[in-house]
Amino acid sequence: MENRPLEYDYSVSKLFIYNTLFVGFIGMFVGTYIAWEMAFPSLNVIFGDGAIAEYTNFSRLRVLHTDSVIYGFVLSGVWATWYYVGQRVLKVSMAESKTLMVIGKLHFWIYFASSAVIVVSLFMGITTSKEYAEFEWPLDLGITVIWLLWGASIAGLIGLRREKTLYISLWYYIATFLAVAMLHLLNNLEIPTYYASGGIGAWSHSVSMYAGTNDALVQWWFGHNAVAFVLTTPIVAIIYYFLPKESGQAIYSYKLSLLSFWGLMFIYLWAGGHHVLFSTVPDWVQTMGSVFSVILILPSWGSAINMLLTMKGEWQQVASSPIIKFMVLGSTFYMFSTLEGPIQAIKSVNAIAHFTDWIIGHVHDGALGWVGFTIIAAIYHMIPRMFKREIYSKKLMATQFWIQTLGIVLYFTSMWIAGITQGMMWRAHDEFGNLAYSFIDTVTVLHPYFIIRAVGGTLYLIGFVMFIYNIYKTMSARQVEESELQNATPMGA
Repeated sequence: MENRPLEYDYSVSKLFIYNTLFVGFIGMFVGTYIAWEMAFPSLNVIFGDGAIAEYTNFSRLRVLHTDSVIYGFVLSGVWATWYYVGQRVLKVSMAESKTLMVIGKLHFWIYFASSAVIVVSLFMGITTSKEYAEFEWPLDLGITVIWLLWGASIAGLIGLRREKTLYISLWYYIATFLAVAMLHLLNNLEIPTYYASGGIGAWSHSVSMYAGTNDALVQWWFGHNAVAFVLTTPIVAIIYYFLPKESGQAIYSYKLSLLSFWGLMFIYLWAGGHHVLFSTVPDWVQTMGSVFSVILILPSWGSAINMLLTMKGEWQQVASSPIIKFMVLGSTFYMFSTLEGPIQAIKSVNAIAHFTDWIIGHVHDGALGWVGFTIIAAIYHMIPRMFKREIYSKKLMATQFWIQTLGIVLYFTSMWIAGITQGMMWRAHDEFGNLAYSFIDTVTVLHPYFIIRAVGGTLYLIGFVMFIYNIYKTMSARQVEESELQNATPMGA
């Protein structure tokens, strides 16, 4: 019997890559625009009192920015890597099962159609007003179907596998599927209602099955773990595959990867209470959230250090390979972000940081540096192998890296300074116990930092446009044999 190499089917992965680029640009463009709105509020009313003005203000666009980046750019990137990595580490092709191919394509097209409806509904102001869970019940049902289809693809590939051992990346993908399924279902338990006044959104309205403090507690159990299981575990899965493949180095410690995995699973789930410090939530729940947040440094840094030590003895590759630069700096930003978050969760620090721009800085050094850079690196690795073409320009890739790095540094440093300034000004009082500053005083002082933040976001967006152009030119270039790919690691997993 002839032993031919497997021909992997990348058709579904390609669809998700296209969506990653498209929605990534939209989400980042909207985010950059509203950052400039924060610096120059007159942009809020640039369209005057016309019908369009309602749809261009900060409050309407902000939710579109967060959801398109998290559930559009990030999830599309995660699923693009899943349909690539899953086949390779399990030694099975999607094309071997018509059922798997149907599931994969249904997964994409139902997701794509739901995304379009989500954008329209958010523009119309139809939301539950819950952070990261703004979608009303009809869309929640659609999201459940999308998630189950992904689970079916995971189960299908594992069921057909030729490689019996499940590589560590698969553990993180599976954990993402299971955790988000549980979080989504429990947080979105709601009762459909109907607006008596009618209107296009009347039939889609709902009320939560939880009330008051319980609703806040469940929401932030979901909200923080959306960060954990959408912006962390699948990104760890990605880097644990692509960093060894790109560098030719084995993971520094497989045991450490397993210890960090179980640490994240058991600790992350209980850290959400730090979002409701100094609220009506019971004090013991708040304290538990703070304690688990601090403990979370251990498994988080365990993963990050494992990634960085994978390059031990091969640091010259960081200088020569832009893709490895993205992943190594992404891992470094992961360390920054997972130290910064627990520090902000300490009650005495949170008393200054809460509701300030320091929180915004923390979110974005993780999202832009850790998540963004890892997905960008993964796509740069996959595209040559999917399309059998050389990357169009490594110089453009390197230029993109430095422009985006500068953008991130400007972004988070300006927000750190702005946030701590805000917190200290809000707490300051005179000898009579009166507040020393009015709210508008803080806004005036922060104006330069808002401009720096907007500049940083603009630089990151420029880098992303360079990324899209580089990928487009790569896909349209002359095909080459796999052996011709520069710095290519062996195609087999």
